[in-house]
Amino acid sequence: MLDPKSLIIDNPQDGIFRVHRSAMTSSEVLRLEQERIFDKCWLYLCHESEVENPGDYRRRDVAGRPLFFMRGGDGKLRVFLNTCTHRGALICRHDQGTADVLQCFYHAWTFNNQGELVGVPDEAAYSSSFNRAEMGLKSPPRVDTYRGFVFVSFNPDVEDLIPYLAGAREYIDLVADQAEEGMRIVPGSNRYSIKANWKLLVENSLDGYHVKPTHKTYFEYVTGLGIKGTSGAVQSAFSLPSRVLGNGHAVEEHDGIRGRPIARWSPLFGDENKEVIAATRARLVRRFGAEKARHMADISRNLLVYPNLLIIDSIDITVRIFWPTAPDLMEVTAWQLAPKEEKPELLARRLDNFLTFHGPGGFATPDDVEAIESCQAGYRAEGVQWSELSRGMHREAIAEDERQLRAFWRQWFGHLSGLKRVETDDPVIGKREALAR
Repeated sequence: MLDPKSLIIDNPQDGIFRVHRSAMTSSEVLRLEQERIFDKCWLYLCHESEVENPGDYRRRDVAGRPLFFMRGGDGKLRVFLNTCTHRGALICRHDQGTADVLQCFYHAWTFNNQGELVGVPDEAAYSSSFNRAEMGLKSPPRVDTYRGFVFVSFNPDVEDLIPYLAGAREYIDLVADQAEEGMRIVPGSNRYSIKANWKLLVENSLDGYHVKPTHKTYFEYVTGLGIKGTSGAVQSAFSLPSRVLGNGHAVEEHDGIRGRPIARWSPLFGDENKEVIAATRARLVRRFGAEKARHMADISRNLLVYPNLLIIDSIDITVRIFWPTAPDLMEVTAWQLAPKEEKPELLARRLDNFLTFHGPGGFATPDDVEAIESCQAGYRAEGVQWSELSRGMHREAIAEDERQLRAFWRQWFGHLSGLKRVETDDPVIGKREALAR
């Protein structure tokens, strides 16, 4: 039987952190991840803006389970297991739509948009013990929402969502507070697969170390547009302190060297948008003060909400989720989040960046996919057993270090080991400051 303790070397005193590469290739590890992580944790499902009107619904698989979420006629968003309570067929058979009722195609049991069973053909054929009220659609054991982000858990005993999010709440707030009228998911998504272990995308998404060499083409492109501070200053642009947020959550931050529609004008946004960007920034300063406005507007961030939700808050705001389907294969879906009130010209620029940088055919994503698929291919060599994630253990870590990655791996190790609570940050070692000097 697999012993999770054989998969991690965590020696802060000597500044060593390593992950056994079988963690990215083993079917037994994937089985344990399903059982001890995806069956136990809070998992992202959707944003509440995706079903704005009564009767709106969308279906989505979460950790291999078919679900759908729907706005009832009473205005409440509900999440249902996508299975008929009669004989099990899928109730919701379209990716999205609007309906007052959903009818099972198999035997025509009919449910309203609040999940109640409202129609059974020849109901008189059932005995007096048949209780229609008990046969309504079922929900996952736990459903909760924070700032419009909807999470589910298949574990009835999971801790409440607010304490689970821990320090990630601050960063979700930085995203949600950018809008005056609230955030919305823009219709449309990127969907693609990557031939690599899902944890490699976690690492890549939090890793400032790879940005300069891997995404060189993009920086040459934006430099060609006349955006200053991108070519020669890339190294310093990613030197902000890293942050570990508890419960496996972490964030990688850097200054907004490419410009942002809430921060400063750049050639990416066009001359016609200079004034509206300045006005947006001024509004943030008035509402939140100069310090928080700067953090919100000038700093870009990649936020991991453990285990597998990424919120990339940069020129665009990408919400990315990914699910393992095999030890060496994952399915990725990404959506664009934007302020409801954003003017069409800026929204168009935002969506353009969503495609040209974060899209599956853009500047960044093909680079990242190639890199992590190359890692997965390299594991077949087998002669090297461990991956090295020790960078920054001896100093106050910056975004180019691997502190954020270690936070994820420590929580992952805790879950696979059956531990209730683990410390995910690097412990403070007395000699660290001296070594840093």
